[in-house]
Amino acid sequence: MKHVLLVLSFFILYTTQAQQKADTTTITQAARLSDLSFTAAEKDSMVDGLNDNLQHYRKMHELSIPNSLPYPFAFNPAPHGYTVPVKQAAVAFNIPANINLPANRNELAFYSLLQLASLIKYKKISSVELTTFFLDRLKKWGDTLECVITLTPELALEQARQADEAIKKGLYKGPLHGIPYGLKDLFAVKGYKTTWGSVPYKDQVIDEDAFVYTQLKKAGAVLCAKLTLGELAYADLWFGGRTRNPWNGKLGSSGSSAGSASATVAGLLPFAIGTETWGSIVSPSHTCGATGLRPTFGSVSRSGAMVLCWSLDKAGPICRSAEDAAIVFYHLKGTDGKDAGAITRAFNYTGKADLKKLRIACAANYFKNLSPTAPQWAVLETLRKAGADIREVNFPDSTIYPFNIMDIVLSAESAAAFDELTRSNQDDLIRRQDKNFWPNSFRVSRFVPAAEYINANRHRYALMEKLNAFIKLYDVIIVPTFSGNQLAMTNLTGHPVVVFPVGFSQNGLPTSITLLGNLYDEATILAVAKAYQDATDFHTKHPEKFKQ
Repeated sequence: MKHVLLVLSFFILYTTQAQQKADTTTITQAARLSDLSFTAAEKDSMVDGLNDNLQHYRKMHELSIPNSLPYPFAFNPAPHGYTVPVKQAAVAFNIPANINLPANRNELAFYSLLQLASLIKYKKISSVELTTFFLDRLKKWGDTLECVITLTPELALEQARQADEAIKKGLYKGPLHGIPYGLKDLFAVKGYKTTWGSVPYKDQVIDEDAFVYTQLKKAGAVLCAKLTLGELAYADLWFGGRTRNPWNGKLGSSGSSAGSASATVAGLLPFAIGTETWGSIVSPSHTCGATGLRPTFGSVSRSGAMVLCWSLDKAGPICRSAEDAAIVFYHLKGTDGKDAGAITRAFNYTGKADLKKLRIACAANYFKNLSPTAPQWAVLETLRKAGADIREVNFPDSTIYPFNIMDIVLSAESAAAFDELTRSNQDDLIRRQDKNFWPNSFRVSRFVPAAEYINANRHRYALMEKLNAFIKLYDVIIVPTFSGNQLAMTNLTGHPVVVFPVGFSQNGLPTSITLLGNLYDEATILAVAKAYQDATDFHTKHPEKFKQ
């Protein structure tokens, strides 16, 4: 019915515009928006063709084009000659047998996935009990952090009962079996609202289970909540409020995977799933003190998820440690064939990093801009003490990123993804209406010419080749999280990163470092992050307020 009403509104709107036609004056004005100029004769010759195109557009606009309608072309992050690893070795996560329930039950909130898995596997706690524990925490603290959109207690308890029954029958699925978690609320789950954090969609129910949800369901994980995201995957302001930073409730959590990071760090859930287009896993993980993995583009099918940008959107885990992130990613990766950009690839994680043999570099041109007392410097010393020979290199920033490719690509694709929202004027319902937010961005982006979008992607290919040639010289490159243009560049090229806490700023808020890896080599950067976390305790620091 919604789509019928939208189509009707388009018909009424464009019927009133049916007599509008392009003329030479129109061409003169429009050409300025594309940095072009034409002679009077050229403009005169263009008029008929432009009006023909206009009629084609109007016919197209009479048809519904929901966000879920696929874009049939796939972005491939692998440059020419690159071989994607597909041979999956057996991965064994070591579930310890000697984990006991804490005397203070609240400490369960911050147990690692392997600790919780041990309790479940060896029947020291049932999944129903563990799920009830986390549901209670979500109910207690969810409003404080403004991080929950929909609790799913009935579904969670049913999945927990199924997990317990399977264990009774000797059917144990692995380290996520019976473990509660949360989903960013842009992933569809049948029977529940999928709001995208936005007023126009706050009552939307999609009759589909997202691939991410089905993968975790197969692993035996228990969905407890759909978590907040900034409206249409931007920042931390959503239709019900602003997601809070668990270290300082007066501040936001950043976004757009706002609730996923906030809830995980506060111990409301053991882990959560986020997405990133341009910083939406990295930024809230940094801000809240989580360990976030942004996998190589195409590693996880996005079917059943809101589309923002077909060639940039990525799904990944937000956890409290690198080892937890490795466990979740191992069970998350894959494709159902519904996402043209997703592939089947290997993830051969061992958790072992021989720091003496790995080629590790740090971006010296970024580090030199840090304060001499910044916590990131200590990361280098910690790894060096553990045996790493860290080479100082200059990250190729402006030399291979000569203009803002990201803005053109993201703007054009997101405007197309939300065509119906703009044309129906439902974008007026979005809370933020300033010139820097989605409604205005979508309108502005309608004037990105197809030729400019395509040429921006051609320059993107040049960036992919050059950046890949640089990165493949090393196994790991250490960069301060928000330094230079590397966040935009590596999102455009599809390279994986892991971001994790490395200390606190002078105002008591977490700060982070980012490890950048080669395409499809999340295993190495996660192993190095684990080595760092084994030598430090920053990832085990938790906000005092939420230890209750």
